[in-house]
Amino acid sequence: MKVKILSYHAVAAWRWDMPEDDDCGICRVQFDGTCPKCKFPGDDCPIIMGQCTHSFHMHCLDTWINQESSQGRCPMCRQVFRIKGTADQSEVQAEQTSQS
Repeated sequence: MKVKILSYHAVAAWRWDMPEDDDCGICRVQFDGTCPKCKFPGDDCPIIMGQCTHSFHMHCLDTWINQESSQGRCPMCRQVFRIKGTADQSEVQAEQTSQS
């Protein structure tokens, strides 16, 4: 028995893996919305999470970090901003050694 599909309409939805009430610490727009520079949600503007656990739209963070006054620090907690999960293992070990 063969079944021939004449047509179908696919529907898709996506969500960032973040709490629903979480929003960008710079522009204050929820992550399901758009950052001020984007036209559509998720339009080449992923969410960037720092090791300090603060999250931002990529465009918002890029604008912030490129300001001379930011000094490369998180706009929320003022720690040196490092993207979560990208630290070199030797860098992590060096920081742990210096803290001991």
